[in-house]
Amino acid sequence: MQIVDSVSALRAQIKSWRQQHQTIAFVPTMGNLHQGHLSLVVKAREHADKVVTSVFINPLQFDNKADLSAYPRTLEDDIRQLTSIDCDLVFTPTVDVMYPHGMASHTTINVSGIDDKLCGLERPGHFDGVATVVAKFFNMVQADIAIFGEKDYQQLLLIKKMVNDLNLPIEIIGCPIHREQNGLAMSSRNQYLTLPQHEQAAGLYQTLLEVQRQLESGEQDFNELQKTAVEQLQNLGFSPDYVDIRRASDLEQATTNDKALRILAAAHLGKARLIDNIACHLA
Repeated sequence: MQIVDSVSALRAQIKSWRQQHQTIAFVPTMGNLHQGHLSLVVKAREHADKVVTSVFINPLQFDNKADLSAYPRTLEDDIRQLTSIDCDLVFTPTVDVMYPHGMASHTTINVSGIDDKLCGLERPGHFDGVATVVAKFFNMVQADIAIFGEKDYQQLLLIKKMVNDLNLPIEIIGCPIHREQNGLAMSSRNQYLTLPQHEQAAGLYQTLLEVQRQLESGEQDFNELQKTAVEQLQNLGFSPDYVDIRRASDLEQATTNDKALRILAAAHLGKARLIDNIACHLA
């Protein structure tokens, strides 16, 4: 496995692969890898001849400096894990490589219609930072395919919309959420939880499952379902940002005419802000 930290070295290898008519899949990460990340790399291998993974903690998408400082940095272990699953290349740029002239005056990308709801309301500027860094990576790697997890479903739709709106020549593939044994969605931020909180955190997924069950049983009062779910999370010790029932295709407010829904939630527990979502398909 190759490890490169410059755009020139990355592009040289990409050019060589292209000359050999090999296809390329890309998996962007912020490191501190877990089985959820690794499943994306495995999925990428199924779709392309070569797999590129990036490890870069992007300051532009953090709305909280303390959160950025605390974010786990485990590059040595990340590289070991990626080597074990036959990733072909790991791109590990520094902030100076990604933003050589600083971030204050850097061109940014705003994906309207997706960034102004749910986590976009709670984390102003976050999705602009995500869209900008992902677009930069797409231009640097020039992959055929990029793989993203569904845990951040809003991010997945945002990237898909950006690609469509800007006619970027890359296919975006979403992969199902990887969960721990208790149902908690795998996340680097789970490390912020104490052992008791880790077990307590399973209540987030259970709450979403209960909303799904009621929807599939015919309940149509979305507002009441959301209100009840928020109260349930509060009773379990969470500080919820939201529980929301949305149209799966674009995250607009769901109506009783919509059949493909997504139930999304974000809640604080201890030092961690947890997000989760599940699909709901009505007959």
